[in-house]
Amino acid sequence: MARAYPAYRPYEAVVQRVLRLSPHLVRVTFTGEDLGCLGTAGLDQRIKLVLPTPDGRLCDVGADDHETILAGTWYARWRALPEAERNPVRTYTVRAARPERRELDVDMVLHDPHPGRPDGPAAAWLRRAAVGDRVVVVGPDARSADRTAGIDWRPGSARHLLLVGDETAAPAICSIVESLRPGVTAQAFVEVPTGADILNVMVPGRSQVTWVARDAGCVTAQGFQAVAPHGLLLQQALAAWLPRHMSHLAGAVRPTPDELDDVDVDTELLWDAPLDPTTGDFYAWIAGEAGVVRSLRRFLVSDVGVDRRNVAFMGYWRQGRAERQ
Repeated sequence: MARAYPAYRPYEAVVQRVLRLSPHLVRVTFTGEDLGCLGTAGLDQRIKLVLPTPDGRLCDVGADDHETILAGTWYARWRALPEAERNPVRTYTVRAARPERRELDVDMVLHDPHPGRPDGPAAAWLRRAAVGDRVVVVGPDARSADRTAGIDWRPGSARHLLLVGDETAAPAICSIVESLRPGVTAQAFVEVPTGADILNVMVPGRSQVTWVARDAGCVTAQGFQAVAPHGLLLQQALAAWLPRHMSHLAGAVRPTPDELDDVDVDTELLWDAPLDPTTGDFYAWIAGEAGVVRSLRRFLVSDVGVDRRNVAFMGYWRQGRAERQ
């Protein structure tokens, strides 16, 4: 009997194109012989990139070893390496995949440099990324029985959809909005660093994508700030939108709000995505900086009373902290 392919496996890949979409968003297109087997449903599907060191060194995680691929042990091989020999691993979402052409697009955020604080491994790699650079992509295999691994977008039959996220969630939000089926209406709010980071996205039907830029400033309790704090514009946009659209939440608001655990986002992963498709007419998906996501989660579930089974919350990253390995 043929052995089943795991949901995720490593692929050898090289950079085919580097396209600067905006001051802070860069699209990197990867290609590789085995990417013809890449299986993806798009949406918010996660992948991982094993990034090379500045001198191009890339540790061996079994991307060219059929036994490792079938056994699904690439991560165990990576963990078994001495710490100094492990290449950095970072998580991204698929922006587009073209297996028939062996191509994969990943949109990455290029954060502004901070004086006195060096770039992290991902930002440093992205600044120097060039055609021909080798990486390892860890993603789904089309031959696996589990084609939905790494996808947290599960709206079920809901017709009223809400998406909220910062620039790290923008690729997933754009991919999701472009895939919407007829008969559903989505409102998306995306916060980006500058007005020049606003992207064009094909929005079907009556759905809308509202972009808010931190460099436009905002009014706070301390007065006007020329650059809005991260996440504040999303909180203000959501607070202004909800009262005018409470009819969309019919059936999703509980008389007594759900209890929420107080997640310490500095030490714990904030990731609360319902495993079963939502039942009812409203579904919300919120992702981005973990501290901001925690605040939005508390607002929707504790203050507004939305049933937590109708909302997915993902802390993609934490301000000032590297991704957990």
